[in-house]
Amino acid sequence: MTQPAFAGKNAIDVHSHVYLPRYVDMLRRRQMVPRIAAAGGEDRLIILPGEDREGSTAAGRPIGSEYYDPARKLAYMDAHGIATSVISLANPWIDFLDPGEATQTARAVNEEMEAWCERARGRLFGLGVLPVRDPRGCVEALTAIARLPHLRGVILGSGGLGRGLDDPALDPLWQAAEAHGLMIFIHPHYGVGTEHFHGTGHVLFLALGFTFETTIAVARLILAGALDRFPQLRLLVAHSGGTLPFLAGRLDGCVKTDYATKLPLKLPPSAYLKKLYYDAIAYHPPALQCLIDLVGVDRIMFGTDHPFFPPDLRGPALDTATWPSPAAQTAMIDSFPGPAAAAIYRDNARRELRL
Repeated sequence: MTQPAFAGKNAIDVHSHVYLPRYVDMLRRRQMVPRIAAAGGEDRLIILPGEDREGSTAAGRPIGSEYYDPARKLAYMDAHGIATSVISLANPWIDFLDPGEATQTARAVNEEMEAWCERARGRLFGLGVLPVRDPRGCVEALTAIARLPHLRGVILGSGGLGRGLDDPALDPLWQAAEAHGLMIFIHPHYGVGTEHFHGTGHVLFLALGFTFETTIAVARLILAGALDRFPQLRLLVAHSGGTLPFLAGRLDGCVKTDYATKLPLKLPPSAYLKKLYYDAIAYHPPALQCLIDLVGVDRIMFGTDHPFFPPDLRGPALDTATWPSPAAQTAMIDSFPGPAAAAIYRDNARRELRL
């Protein structure tokens, strides 16, 4: 049953993850991170770098069929007023596989994603995954994804092919995505500053490490001139752009006054930030207002990060419970004027992702 707080939202969730069954089977067979391990009668997901060695996170996180059952994804959506979700494979994607295996797995995952979306009859669309250890395979995968009727782009880790988003080897990928008009969803995985997070569980890794990783990766992409070389490239940045909205002015000032550094930029960094798209997962109205002030309301889209950050429940009770993330995002977005809220909940994603 739809919770009253979410009634009538008809939201489009652009940040909604799945671990497809084929992927889950692979994680269960692995002995190294990333993997799924059985402990205490339940599956535990261990995916973050060093998670198996750090005492406060070594047990991983409980993982149930809410991660890989499409019926439970739809039940969650029903309970939270979400009409449509744009689903993507959750980190670490297939970055850890050798090139040949990665290319085959990417093809299989993308086809499975398309099948999920087709069966959902308009409620699910998807973002594909790339075999980042195989640059040529990435371009081929983008061409294949462009032919799949329910996929609207790809999810790409902030590490790119392994050397950051400013890596020149990414240029063929950017060119192919630009040519096909596909959205690339930039999402963190490895974290930055993790040596400072000991004893805090997943808290600082996710709250700071993820957002700082995104901040640095996107800033380097801009400073490398990639958005001048590929001006039609369409990037969706996770978690409201990390700290970039808050630091945009400082970034502009540092570029302007670093006279000894010659950067290949036609515009100040903030001008490129205004050309990107962002999810609204900010949790805090002043943070979202900062993003709106920088880029305008038309480049921001609703997201929930499901099935991560669940309530402290297990099993089917999760399907009708109120989850903390959508509750926080809804309360935040509802504090803005009606037209702005409608743009963030629905209109921007419908237009930009052709839903």
